[in-house]
Amino acid sequence: MDLVITQWINSFAGSSALLDFIMIAATQAGVPLLVVLVVAQWWSKIDRMHVRHACIAAGLSFLIGLGLNQIILLFVHRVRPYDAGVSHLIISRSTDWSFPSDHATASIAVVAAFALNGLRRRTLLFGLLALLICWSRIFVGTHYLTDVLAGGLTGLVTAMLVGVFYRKGSRLDRFATGIL
Repeated sequence: MDLVITQWINSFAGSSALLDFIMIAATQAGVPLLVVLVVAQWWSKIDRMHVRHACIAAGLSFLIGLGLNQIILLFVHRVRPYDAGVSHLIISRSTDWSFPSDHATASIAVVAAFALNGLRRRTLLFGLLALLICWSRIFVGTHYLTDVLAGGLTGLVTAMLVGVFYRKGSRLDRFATGIL
């Protein structure tokens, strides 16, 4: 099932210059754009301290999730789908293993952090961008579907852990959200 869905999503690569452009842009600039959008939330005029707490939770989830992926990569050496002849690559080759997807981890960690903090509009906006980023990673041929799903799970789990350990209103939170 993983191979079939991966090949189906990737089968559209190369069929439309516009679609390729959008997906390549999403895969290359999506996570940096997401980071800029989260940073921009710092100066929110509505419920500023709550939004700042969510921004810090998102940043922590993002970083911890990517760190956890590096540990997973020490033990799981899954070959990229283009190296296995499963997909057609339309971007530059990656130098690391395929499982799990760092892009999926980073983007879903941000979405989950905002969702866990009850910020619905931001969650929807970030969620749509994360979905595009995740889809693009399969479309451009660099990940299997399960790489993206595992990366998303890593992002979700780290956001939940951050939610447990980084409490709103704690001394650390009051200090961090009071910066600038």
